[in-house]
Amino acid sequence: MRQVPGYQLWLGHVGDARDLRTVLSTGILAVVDLALNESPATVTRELAYCRFPLLDGNGNAPWLVRAAVDTVAGLLRSGTPTLLFCGAGMSRTPIIAAAAIAHLRNCSLADAVGVVAQSGPADLSPGLLAEVQAILDDKARQSSD
Repeated sequence: MRQVPGYQLWLGHVGDARDLRTVLSTGILAVVDLALNESPATVTRELAYCRFPLLDGNGNAPWLVRAAVDTVAGLLRSGTPTLLFCGAGMSRTPIIAAAAIAHLRNCSLADAVGVVAQSGPADLSPGLLAEVQAILDDKARQSSD
C-alpha cells in the first residue's frame, strides 16, 4: 500500500484491503474496490466501502467507470483518507486514481498519471486508459456547454 504524494489516497492490491489492521492504523476511512476478478472485501463497520467491478481493459460500462472516477474524486475533494485497490494494484487502481486527480486539478490524464506514478510502479491497460480518457473528455465537453 502506497500513498499518492499530496493526497489522502493510498493505492493498493486486494491483499492490502484484507489487512484491516494496517488499513485502520493508517487512518483510512473509505475503501474503494475496483477488482472484478476478486470477491468483495470484508471490512469493518467503521469503514465506508464502495465497489466498482471494472475489467482491466476495454469493455467497461461508461456509467460504471464514471461512477468510480466521481466517487474517488469526491472522497479526495472532501479530504477523506481512502484506500483504492484492485487485484494487483498496477492498472485499474492507478488509472482511476489519475482520472480522479485529473478531474479535481483540471489537468490532463497524462499529467495526473505522472502524479500517481510518483507513488510506485504501474502497468496501465491501454484499453481502460482509453475508456477513462473518453469519460474525462465527455465531462470536459459537458462542463463547457
